[in-house]
Amino acid sequence: MYLIADSGSTKTDWCLTDKTGTTKKIFHTIGFNPYFIDTEAIYYSLSENLLKDLDGEVVTDVFFYGAGCSTPEKKEIVRKALVRSFPKANTIFVGHDLLATARALLGKEKGFAAILGTGCNTCLYDGEDVSLNIDSLGYLLGDEGSGSYIGKKILRDFMRNRLEPPLQARFKERFQIIDNEQIFTTLYTTQFPNRYLASFCKFADEYVTHPYIRNKVRDSFRDFFKNLVSKYPDYKDYSFNCVGSVGFVFKDILEEVALSYDMHIGKVIKSPIDDLVQFHIENGK
Repeated sequence: MYLIADSGSTKTDWCLTDKTGTTKKIFHTIGFNPYFIDTEAIYYSLSENLLKDLDGEVVTDVFFYGAGCSTPEKKEIVRKALVRSFPKANTIFVGHDLLATARALLGKEKGFAAILGTGCNTCLYDGEDVSLNIDSLGYLLGDEGSGSYIGKKILRDFMRNRLEPPLQARFKERFQIIDNEQIFTTLYTTQFPNRYLASFCKFADEYVTHPYIRNKVRDSFRDFFKNLVSKYPDYKDYSFNCVGSVGFVFKDILEEVALSYDMHIGKVIKSPIDDLVQFHIENGK
């Protein structure tokens, strides 16, 4: 049985399937970004959750694609936990979530692929591997267009009392905010500040018809195209393909901005797991 995983910073989608795709089971766990979590914590979480859900199923091949799995050192953090969790597996592959994105969106075709979820990422794909990647720089320095980026923009305006009074009140009530000190305390003590910032993007989804919200989302996508997408050589020659909840939910605004940069929208999906599973069924290992 194949066990295929797509892990973002917030959650991991797992699919257990036979090699024909006839039998499929879907599982969910927290995200395992090796920049925020170590081998022991990953193994403990798998032991307490996924392994119990699998209930003795024999896994022969594991394909794990994850946010933060961008260097040999970071991949090894995850790989060690998987080896301990699946000692009988013949294959344990750990790759970057950007490769999962490209394979899910483009299969074996060349093209442009992006992630717009809690964080963001982009690449050119040659049909086999990522051929060019401009670093998104993470939630502190970049991640333009992502959930954490949009959430941070709205949160900042709230903290400076710059939202319209009705929105200011709704935001405060929605997130049960007492004062700015509460936000600072949470932001600087939480284990996953990127997730905390991205949580405020939910407000944008709920009030997306409000002109202020639409402008914030639009400006965030413009920053994304200006600082990342448009920096790729001949980017206008490609369609814009994307995975992630932010790109999926705000697809109409994303398409508007993409067209302003002379890029047509291609495939936009919320999660890559189904297409990624199909890729491995069709292409094997």
